[in-house]
Amino acid sequence: MPPRRKPTSTKAKKADQQLKRAIKRGDVPPPDPATKSKNKRTHHKKTRIGPTGQIIGGDKDKSREDAAESVRKLQSAFVRLPPQFLEVTKELASNLTLARPIDEENAVYKGFELEKSKEVELKVDESDEGEGKKEKVQVKGDKLTCPKRPKWKFDMSKKEVEKNEEGLFKKWLLQTDQIIHEWQNIDQEAKDRMPRSPSYFERNLEVWRQLWRVTEISQIILVLLDSRCPTLHFPPSLDGYLRESQQYNTHQARRVILVLTKVDITGPERVKKWTSYITEQYPGLNIVPVESYAEADEVAESGTRTKARHDPSIPLEFRARLVDAIKEAHESLLQPPERIAGNPERLKNWTPPVKQEINWKAVLEARGERVGKAVGGALVPAESEEGRKEPEFLTVGLIGQPNVGKSSLLNALFGEKKVRASKTPGKTKHFQTLYWTADVRLVDCPGLVMPNVVPMEMQVLSGILPISRVSAIPCCIYFAAQMMPLEKILKLEHPSKKLAAVEDKRTWREGMKGEKEEEKTKDEDKGWTAMDILTGFADSKGWVTAKAGRPDIHRAGNYILRLLAEGRIGWGFWPPGTTREEMKEQEGIWIRGIEVSESESESEEEEEEEEEEEEEEQKEQSSESEVENIIGKGRFAALAE
Repeated sequence: MPPRRKPTSTKAKKADQQLKRAIKRGDVPPPDPATKSKNKRTHHKKTRIGPTGQIIGGDKDKSREDAAESVRKLQSAFVRLPPQFLEVTKELASNLTLARPIDEENAVYKGFELEKSKEVELKVDESDEGEGKKEKVQVKGDKLTCPKRPKWKFDMSKKEVEKNEEGLFKKWLLQTDQIIHEWQNIDQEAKDRMPRSPSYFERNLEVWRQLWRVTEISQIILVLLDSRCPTLHFPPSLDGYLRESQQYNTHQARRVILVLTKVDITGPERVKKWTSYITEQYPGLNIVPVESYAEADEVAESGTRTKARHDPSIPLEFRARLVDAIKEAHESLLQPPERIAGNPERLKNWTPPVKQEINWKAVLEARGERVGKAVGGALVPAESEEGRKEPEFLTVGLIGQPNVGKSSLLNALFGEKKVRASKTPGKTKHFQTLYWTADVRLVDCPGLVMPNVVPMEMQVLSGILPISRVSAIPCCIYFAAQMMPLEKILKLEHPSKKLAAVEDKRTWREGMKGEKEEEKTKDEDKGWTAMDILTGFADSKGWVTAKAGRPDIHRAGNYILRLLAEGRIGWGFWPPGTTREEMKEQEGIWIRGIEVSESESESEEEEEEEEEEEEEEQKEQSSESEVENIIGKGRFAALAE
């Protein structure tokens, strides 16, 4: 008989949710799994593998814990902000008045590159026994790189390969931290402005290994860029990594296509300007805009219209342009390189690195003929260019930063939800492979935060970082309010007016009444600060803290940042070189026409709880699937193929 489930009160459930959020932000250390397992009763029985590959009998807890540990290894890792930074930014957010009206130059994305280079000493080859040697490098934005997989051979053991990767990654991490630190501390003497926040980037080697696998097995790579600020999602570090990886693996030729997502938010004018700008900056790269969702109204049983629903769908025009770009890249891969074309003997035995015959009509009309066959693992030994066999499939990889729309694009191409897409960045942990047709397969890579000299506030605004892990809420709101009039968009009332409306029943001596009225008038003439926006929005929603009953500014800030990251408040930068006449009349980066729905705002807390429950369910499901993969497949596993 299974043990009786322990009842959980609403209060205990809420405390458990708060603890999970604190662990996710990094404020509280995670519980020790060893201590947790001591409280469970274990049964030691003999185990055997059934005909379908399932475990029969025995202790499954250890296998499930190992599988859960493999899932936890792919959790993104970021640095924690120091408490002093949080205190300073919170105070400045309360005192610094926002400039109104907003300067039109704020609507143009200038980037956050270093204004000057600086020579610093970096410790490299650091070991536990010694301090290591030092070498001097120039601190510049374009010096940031992505970690590259070290050279390896098939006769090397797994431990040797992993040791080389860990050593190279440790050195890369040390150098990148030093460059970001120097960039952050340049020109920080001024006290009347926000200090420069650090720039986040992926610090987990296991996540970078997912990128290495995807780029190794892909012949065509789609780099997805958010059209609200495309160059932010294609930093020099990613550009350099793709170029060097192609030069390093000359026998595995690749082509890169840039895909602009979320064009329904920014509009055709911004997309056209960004396309021209990127073409000038990266000549030779094809740029394709796409939409991944189509609005479909849900109709109740009574026949009345309810809240709009967005289904995964891509218009035929965008689908055709994307397929044409992939087809063009495929045709270029069928042409022999110059060193082969100039040698008749080598040209005679040369084989293209991609599948030659592809039914492009089927690709254009496809909705996923074959789905779910596993891809990855160890690569086959590399063959020479003359003796290579023709690949069985054309592999197209999708890479990009979190929340840029990789999973959404996959679902749109198939016309239904094939992979999980969420508003919360970083949901995709393992690279996933789906077959577009019998000839073409698509590989979805987990999102990685690429190294770049860009402040944390800009990364939060773009949705690259999960909002639940952001602790500097006032700092991020101040940054966003400099770019767009949040108080006007959210239709807020200044908190000072609410205080002035309270009837003052205190008695004053003769002559003091006028002085107090003058102070109230001065308060009403005050400008907006970031803390005023947070307080005003919390007051409009009636959100107060449980103990003191003060406006809950953290809940208000989290919600506003979600509105910005999810596109429920429309915004978008213009590329450098855009004139004021081309931008027309606008207030910063705000795009009018996208109104915040009240029905969505009321259910925000429920959506957040549902996402956390879905995340827990996904961990359990992935743990069970990992157990099956660890143990192996039975003789009936061939039926799945």
